Amino acid sequence: MSNKISTTVGLMSLACIFMLVVITSVLIGPVEISWLDIYALLDGRIESSRSLDVLIDIRLPRVLAAMAIGASLGLCGSLTQALFRNPLADPALLGITSGAALAIAVMMIFAPSSNYLIESGEFIQYWLYPVVAFFGSALMCQILLLLSKVMSLVSISSLLLCGLALNALASAMIGLCIYLANDQQLRSFTFWTLGSLSGVNWASFWILIVGLLVGLGVVIRLASQLNALAMGDAVAQHIGVNLPRIKVVTILCIALLCGLCVATSGVIGFISLIAPQIVRVLFGADHRIVLPISMLMGALLLVIADTLAKNLAAPTEMPVGIFTALIGAPYFLYLLNKKNH
Repeated sequence: MSNKISTTVGLMSLACIFMLVVITSVLIGPVEISWLDIYALLDGRIESSRSLDVLIDIRLPRVLAAMAIGASLGLCGSLTQALFRNPLADPALLGITSGAALAIAVMMIFAPSSNYLIESGEFIQYWLYPVVAFFGSALMCQILLLLSKVMSLVSISSLLLCGLALNALASAMIGLCIYLANDQQLRSFTFWTLGSLSGVNWASFWILIVGLLVGLGVVIRLASQLNALAMGDAVAQHIGVNLPRIKVVTILCIALLCGLCVATSGVIGFISLIAPQIVRVLFGADHRIVLPISMLMGALLLVIADTLAKNLAAPTEMPVGIFTALIGAPYFLYLLNKKNH
């Protein structure tokens, strides 16, 4: 009973903090927006003004997209750690995110009609990029699983080293694509390498929401099986878990969510690593709790990072990946030190 109460109190506190951060992110910025503007929008009294135009066309889709991307990354991280039974597993560290970015780079630079594709930006950005990024992340995830099985990578350090090697390989190939790109292609690809939410709008938000709901609807039914998987393949198989099916479904969900995030905002690291970790510390390791709350924690962290990115150097904007790295890198070092003691 006490555990349920503490979980409820913690979740309510987290939700209140999240709402406060979201409202703050909507209000502050180069263009001043007041509570009266938000009240007028909620009340349906929308009159043309600069502040309301900024609120509707820029602030709201950006904050909502940050929430969707953060939630997707949080869910990706919890699924990756459950799949590999490794608390340090992360789509960015293991090269899965880089696989999505590499797929986009290859298509953009080497596609026979790449110039035409770049010029038709809206269709490409909102539909073709997510598909290409999905296949790139799925391929990298499958390669990592295959290598971990063939090379018997059971320890945390060996799995991380393999993932880092794949990440370095993908990064090197991305660097080669950048080197071979012309000026127009280079300008277009810079967005994906920095990680930014400046290009999101309502269309990209709705695509993210559809992908997130599909992924969540599939994996939420697998929470109990993921709990069994944490005890090892033999135990999970003994109690009736279909291991090939759960691994394929989990890989597809990770690839789908990673692909959508990379296609929309570029490579944003560490959110998928630290969000599930914080949730496990606060709420335990039950995936029925970890999966949904990791989404909330990931959304909270990314909204905070994006608020800092767009306001600290106003009127210019800093890449949001800088702030997620500033948050995540020290925590990752702390986790490594904790595992070694």
